[in-house]
Amino acid sequence: MEKATDKTAGTTTSFGFKTVATDDKQGLVRGVFDAVADKYDVMNDLMSAGLHRLWKKRMIEALYMRPNTPLHMVDVAGGTGDIAFRGVARGQKINSPITAHVIDANEQMMRVGRDRAARLGHDHIDFITGTAEALPLADNSVDVMTIAFGIRNVTHRDAALGDMHRVLKPGGRFVCLEFSHMPSRLLQRAYDAYSFAVIPPMGGVVTGDGAPYQYLIESIRQFPTAPAFLDEVKAAGFRRASYQLLSGGVAALHMGWK
Repeated sequence: MEKATDKTAGTTTSFGFKTVATDDKQGLVRGVFDAVADKYDVMNDLMSAGLHRLWKKRMIEALYMRPNTPLHMVDVAGGTGDIAFRGVARGQKINSPITAHVIDANEQMMRVGRDRAARLGHDHIDFITGTAEALPLADNSVDVMTIAFGIRNVTHRDAALGDMHRVLKPGGRFVCLEFSHMPSRLLQRAYDAYSFAVIPPMGGVVTGDGAPYQYLIESIRQFPTAPAFLDEVKAAGFRRASYQLLSGGVAALHMGWK
């Protein structure tokens, strides 16, 4: 499993199953998402058989929004706007007005998000270019911080978790949705076989290029187990940190408070 890498430690890191120069990883990840941006949400449906919708519903429920309470929500690595849109919709349902920002390093993903926001009339969601390790936000300025399927693509997870903790207000909520590992080795082996045999070819058919999905599957295998990643969340300073396995461990919700 890939471990969190301190900014000063070493000059290489993992990019899927490959070892690359640390300084090169962000550009390589950007290239992956440039290639899949237009079909990203479609492929999420196909890869998860629609389960990602249930996982994201649980993620939004875990934000613990209170009726009649305005919130400032920031979704990191959420370029297509999917999580921000869901958060805003949940807020509207319970009369909890949400000011939402999406921060992503990938312009192509945010282009998709801005276009979708325009179609849906979400002119109150701002899309900002930035990285998880150096968020363009003031200290103690955000009520709710989310990141879905993005933390495993970050070069320095410790820096990203630390910066998300920095910008949260005291009492602010952190929720991270990420692919994980099944406790059952037999089921995990079956899921691995399916993933490597089916998903990259499917990506090739849908997007014209299966290579980005080969990386995405490899990056899931390199990500820590839920208990190991929980230790990283705690090390970043989040209180009452916990996790929930979803769909038997295919994904996990990691949560904490500042």
